[in-house]
This record gives sequence, structure tokens and C-alpha cells, in this order.
Amino acid sequence: MKRIALILFACIALAGSSYAQTAKETVKLYNPEANAKADIAKAVAKAKKEGKHVFIQVGGNWCPWCIAFHKLVDATPELKTLLNDNYETVLLNYSKENKNEAVMAELGYPGRFGYPVFVILDGNGQRLHTQNSAYLEEGKGHSVKKVTEFLTGWAPAALKPENNK
Repeated sequence: MKRIALILFACIALAGSSYAQTAKETVKLYNPEANAKADIAKAVAKAKKEGKHVFIQVGGNWCPWCIAFHKLVDATPELKTLLNDNYETVLLNYSKENKNEAVMAELGYPGRFGYPVFVILDGNGQRLHTQNSAYLEEGKGHSVKKVTEFLTGWAPAALKPENNK
């Protein structure tokens, strides 16, 4: 009986560990092989042409908070619209496979705030703001209200003098 229980336990443990690995490996938001510098340059050019800013989400597939933020935006139509209407988005990979050290240096080392971290560039590629995403949390996740305020506050219209009188 003990032998059957041991075999059954071993099968369950093996199945569980392979499921956990499969579940973890399916998340591929960030591309460690991407040319971050080229992706940002392309987003800046498009943002300038369309009167938008660039929203850079720095993180990695290893980061549960990065994945959670992405899922929150995807599941919240208001956030998705706000982001798409005002920003060109770049997912900047930071991982053991590719730390994108040169780009991180150009952006003022945003990783010092943890991950995910958000960087806002204008249509000329100038860094306007670096946001520690922890300030956008509430409870056990990111707050839709705080993220909305952040994205609205750094949207192109918010920085126009005529909108601040």
C-alpha cells in the first residue's frame, strides 16, 4: 500500500511540476532578442507623427507584476483605450538573457525603481518621466484609478500650456 501511495505521489508531483513549468513558459510578453533601441526609435517616430508620447514598460517574462499590469490593461477597456489613444507602447525586456544595459543607461537606469517600471518619452525621444509602478498599486495589484490618473497626467494633451490655465 505504501508503495502504491509513493508511486501515486511521485506521479502527481511530476505532473504538477511539468504543468508549472509549462504555465510559466507560456508567458512571452517580452522578447529578450528584440532590438530595444530600434523598437524605441520606431515608436518615437510614430508618436511624433501621430501627436502621441511613448510608453515604455520595462520588465520581463520572469516578473509577475509585469504580467499582471499587462493583463490589467488588456482586461480594462478604458485603460486600453487611454493607452492606445495617447501612447505608442514598447515592452522593454530586462532579463538575465538580455539586460539591455545601453538602453537602460540612456533611459536613466529606470530599473532602480523595480519592475515593472514605466518611462514616458515625448515625440522627440526626450524622457519626460520615469514612474515607479509601486505608487500605482492598491491592495494586491495595480489600481485602475491610479493608472488612469498616471496615463492621463502624462498624455500629450496634459502637457499643453492651454490645458493648464
